[in-house]
Amino acid sequence: MKMVMAIVPSNTAEQVLDALVNAGHTATYAETRGGMLRQSQYSLFIAVKKDRLEEVLKIIEGSCRTQVQMGRRLEKEKSSQQRTPVTTDVGGAITFVWDIDRIETF
Repeated sequence: MKMVMAIVPSNTAEQVLDALVNAGHTATYAETRGGMLRQSQYSLFIAVKKDRLEEVLKIIEGSCRTQVQMGRRLEKEKSSQQRTPVTTDVGGAITFVWDIDRIETF
């Protein structure tokens, strides 16, 4: 068994969850905040058999796309303050996969 933790944007979380359920998977999720822009996202936890891992990852990938967001950062210098252009990736998903050695329910 594998555990997949996927961090997905809140605006695509419902789509990811629906796609996982329609494919016969289950997920536990929690609303979280973080990243450079402190945006709302969902952390999904999916226990999956090893032979279905790639299917789960493709579902997540198919539902989440990375977008580039432009902004400006204030630079404080001795003589003046300037705003410099900044780009950051938003959206998309970050996934972590690890082995499950043991599962117990109480």
